[in-house]
Amino acid sequence: MTHPDTLPLATDPAQHPATFAAAFNSGDPDALARVYEPGAVFVPGPGRAAYGPELARASAEFQGLGLPITVRPRHTYVADDLALLIVDWSIDGTAPDGAPVHLAGTATDVARRGPDGRWRYVIDNPFGTA
Repeated sequence: MTHPDTLPLATDPAQHPATFAAAFNSGDPDALARVYEPGAVFVPGPGRAAYGPELARASAEFQGLGLPITVRPRHTYVADDLALLIVDWSIDGTAPDGAPVHLAGTATDVARRGPDGRWRYVIDNPFGTA
């Protein structure tokens, strides 16, 4: 497992999806947690919101598949310290139980630049168009 501090956070909001993918693909829940602000919200499915410990559990369900995520940023819109990120993503492969996995969507995410100049998710909405 990768030490969470070895994955640097993005200083350019357009690079944040790649930072997220690296953290996700590391398999390290602590590395993944670093790409979120405290108090962030994760939307694991349409109409469902997860905060705090529930965010970690919901993220772990996706990360626990043990399959890599591929991200393709489509648009990045920046206003001061906020950025709206539109990102196509997919997770494909075979789950640990042998079942085929195909998850995909177009995320509508919001990131904020912190006082350290690094970007973190405030809202992670992977099924943003649903």
